[in-house]
Order: sequence, then C-alpha cells, then structure tokens
Amino acid sequence: MSEKKGADRRDRKSGSPPRRGRIDLRGLTLTEIEQFVSSLGEPRYRADQIAAWVFTRGVRGFEEMTDLPRALRERLARDAKIARTEVIERELSAIDGTEKFLLEYNDTARIEAVVLRDGDRTTGCISTQVGCRWGCSFCATGTMGLKRNLTAAEIVEQILALRRNIAPERLGNIVFMGMGEPLDNYDDTMKAIVIANAPWGLEIGARRITISTAGVVPGILRLAEEDLQLNLAISLNAPVQRLRAEIMPIAGKYPLNELIDALAKYTKRRGRRITIEYVLLQDINDSPEMASMLADLADKLPCSINVICYNETKKAAYAPPTDKTVERFLALLRARCPTVVRRISRGSDIAAGCGQLCADDGQSR
Repeated sequence: MSEKKGADRRDRKSGSPPRRGRIDLRGLTLTEIEQFVSSLGEPRYRADQIAAWVFTRGVRGFEEMTDLPRALRERLARDAKIARTEVIERELSAIDGTEKFLLEYNDTARIEAVVLRDGDRTTGCISTQVGCRWGCSFCATGTMGLKRNLTAAEIVEQILALRRNIAPERLGNIVFMGMGEPLDNYDDTMKAIVIANAPWGLEIGARRITISTAGVVPGILRLAEEDLQLNLAISLNAPVQRLRAEIMPIAGKYPLNELIDALAKYTKRRGRRITIEYVLLQDINDSPEMASMLADLADKLPCSINVICYNETKKAAYAPPTDKTVERFLALLRARCPTVVRRISRGSDIAAGCGQLCADDGQSR
C-alpha cells in the first residue's frame, strides 16, 4: 500500500475527506517551515512555534498546537501532515536492558529500531530503509531485500518515537546502524541528521551521531564534503577483496581498494578518525593471517577497530568464534593498532544485536 493510500485510509476512518499532496512537517528544516507558513500568509514567528511543537515537543496532531489560532490549525490539517508511527511490538532484554521496537508507518511499512543502554549513555539505533538491497550474508535485514527508503520525516519520527517511549530517560546519541544502508538513502538521511542536530530541531550534537556504511564509495566521498562533525563507521568484515566479496556483495560493486582510497580521502578532508567494524565469523575471517592483514589495512588510515562476534540469525550458516580465538585475534591486532575495542553484543536475546534486525512481511524476527 502506498503512503498516500495509507493516509487516505486513515482519513476515511476519521470521517474526513481524503487529503492529497500534504507536506510532512517532520521532514522540513526551519527555513522550509518559514517558507511554508509564508505561503499561507502567516508571519514568520509562526514557523518557530510550529518547529517547537513538531520537534521539541514531538506532537502527533495539529490540535495539540494550542498557541496557534484555530483557523491556522485547521489550515495546517488540510495542507500539511505529521509523520506518525505506531509501536507494534516492544521487547526488553533481560540481560542488558536493550530495548527493541517494531514500528509501523502510515503505509503499514515496518522497521525495527533499538535503544541501547550503557551506564548513563542511552543510544538510539536508527533505520534508514525498509530492508536493504545489499544482502550481506551474515545480516538478517538483507534477507528482506529493499522495500523502500524512509523519508527524512519518517527517520525523524523514528527518533521521536524512541524518545516518547523511553521518557523521561534521555536519548543522547543516535547511530545509523539499524535496517538499511544509510548512504543508499543519502539525501533523506542527511536531511534527518540536519534536523536532529539543529537547535530548533532535536538538539543532538553532531559528535553524538554516527553513520555506519557497508562501503558505498560515492556516499563516503559526498559525506566528506558535509559541514558536520559526524562519526563514520565502516562495516569491513574482511581485509581482502576475495573474502569480502563472498560475504558482502557490495564489494563486487565497490572493491576494497576503491573503498580504502575513499576512506583515505574522507579522513584527510575531515581530519577525523573513522571506525572499522569487524564481525568475527568462525573459521571464515578470524585467523591470525586475517588479523595481520587487517592490521596492515588499518596502518593506511587513522582509525579505531571495533571487533564483535557474530550474532546468530535464522538464515545464515555461520557461528561465532570461541573466546580463545577472539582473544588471539584481539592480541594480534592490539600489538600493532593503537585502538582496538571488543564490542560486546547487546540485545542478542531479543534479536536486537548487530545484524539481527528484520521486519519482513510485517513480522518481527
């Protein structure tokens, strides 16, 4: 069902006539809201009021905007909309407090988003697509294929949905490591980040925002030119082209040497360290030789390395390595690399860990 049909369905259920072509305020910058209210013949300060309601207070309907004149609220209801999600399922890990949300949008498309808790640090793991086209062999999201991109408004609403549901707990960090490839949905992801970062928006510092990519080279080069101090993480998982192409089909389109060149340009342009993410797969990429080649690769870039053990999924025939193998791999890396961290998987008991998110055919896995 299309987004327009989904909206029409709800309008019929509410007894209102179908509304077409309405602009989604969740996906507008303050300048765009100013332009919109000006087109309605309203003064500029109305844009500040609307932005505060839409982003700071996170309202879900125009009737809640009580400092706006009734006539303006009625006009907004005709000409605009506010992206909404409904929580279909909510699961809490009994092990580490990780929480997973299955969210449904207006057109019944569903995604999973995760709240990660680590002491006083609370992070939202955000999705940018319904599914993913790349089909990494260790990732459940790839089994869905790509259904569609999320709009900037839908991404912003996803962050707000997590905020609403964990309040009064504060969501201070966001990582685009959920479902989908953020750099395949570049424009909407970046617009959502601008809104998330802005003082009139969600007020999340740029250094508290991380984009994780499987290696979309053109997107990395575009990101290097952005005027935001974001964090960039690369899902690498193999230090040689042949193996990387076997477990990550994206390497067929963007070979490892091209990826490393793009990352070198990115780090030179941004003057910041990147994070290499490496999922250990038993007897696949966990040998001493692989550790040595990964260290060789890391020598070429200002980077830190996050190592995490594979989280089991229903359709992938992999296994996590033994603790002994992991410790050997880490020791070899640490002998040569300045910053190597073993990431402990969170939420694996509720399928909320790295590579486990999936919402295929409206069903959470």
